[in-house]
Amino acid sequence: MNKLKLGLVVLFMTAFAGIAHAGGVGYIDYVKVIDNYDYAKQVTKEVDAKGLEMQQFLVDKEKEYKALDTPLKKQTFEEKVAQEFKAKESAYVALKTKREQEVFNKIKEAAKAVMVEQKLDAIMDVRGVFVGGVDITDSVITKLKGTK
Repeated sequence: MNKLKLGLVVLFMTAFAGIAHAGGVGYIDYVKVIDNYDYAKQVTKEVDAKGLEMQQFLVDKEKEYKALDTPLKKQTFEEKVAQEFKAKESAYVALKTKREQEVFNKIKEAAKAVMVEQKLDAIMDVRGVFVGGVDITDSVITKLKGTK
């Protein structure tokens, strides 16, 4: 019976020792990181500028359309503009996706570096944390400000 008790004590000590060495979970406020990351602001401006270019394209084409005098010219013009706009829209979406992925990857790398430095087990977004965890938002922002 004493060997059974000793075995249970050793088992519990081993289990609790494993818990004591766990690094924990960190979390970041992704929106705050984006708002404080100059590269993300630069990317947002670039993508917004392309969006404004598309709007201006439509405004200019609308003026041209109003100047046309026959239904055939208008129809041909509409088809041409639709194709041009579709190509511009595809390029815009591709640029937006690529640049947002670049920002995400840079933030992810900074978060990984902070995770290693603080010996954490995982990093989550603040929206996924109800209670507990370690807020590493400011550490990630600081890490990002040190990189270009």
